[in-house]
Amino acid sequence: MDLGLENRVAVVMASTSGLGYAVAESLLAEGAKVAVSGREPAKLHACLDSLASSAGGNVMGEPLDVTDGKALKAHLVGVKERWGSVDILITNAGGPPAGLAADVTVEELDRGFELTLKSAIVAITTVLPWMREEQWGRIIAMTSSSVRQPIDNLTMSNTMRAGLTGYIKTLSREVAREGILVNSICTGMFMTSRLRELFQLRSEKSGRTVEEEKLAMEAEIPLGRIGAPAEFGAMVAFMASEKASFLNGVAMAYDGGATRHLL
Repeated sequence: MDLGLENRVAVVMASTSGLGYAVAESLLAEGAKVAVSGREPAKLHACLDSLASSAGGNVMGEPLDVTDGKALKAHLVGVKERWGSVDILITNAGGPPAGLAADVTVEELDRGFELTLKSAIVAITTVLPWMREEQWGRIIAMTSSSVRQPIDNLTMSNTMRAGLTGYIKTLSREVAREGILVNSICTGMFMTSRLRELFQLRSEKSGRTVEEEKLAMEAEIPLGRIGAPAEFGAMVAFMASEKASFLNGVAMAYDGGATRHLL
């Protein structure tokens, strides 16, 4: 299937590893030009070296902390100056630290807002005028299954990702007739280095082995397995494509059926 992404310009935030990297890889495979970014220069260079082996001049990147609004805007402007537009924006950021709702501090509230909600809105409002000029655009926010079913002890993630989903839904109704489709993807469990670290942490607390912790998580997923990053990248590439031309305002659950919501 030709997704119609040849030479489309995409920005994937926080994309030097994990699911962000998988999204960048999938978009490049469809012929898009992709800008990647991440906080750690060494990881960024390794990411660029890996992607460039197959993408050539279709990939660019720079170190970026998405909570730095000025730097984030400059990154997006730089992409537009190099390639002429930003057709596709994938918002992403690392999750806020865990914590109980009753124990939230003002500092944690500010950090969660800057990282998870504000960074996405800054990026979106920066590229939106350019998409309006072109009368075409795709905006996809990477969120979490916690939007549908809050996760214990992840108060800031539950709160800020739900807020971002509300913003995305509102925006989707405002710009659809200008050819700009706005959606989010409620991410479930995919086998990334971060998830492996979670298994290790749970193992240290529970006394069970890492493999036993993995099996316990798989038991909660109707498919009986954890997702592969490539599966996630493929879904986002489809959502960003010409083929998804009637998909708008959706918070897409992509979790193997793990969450128990009806809608």
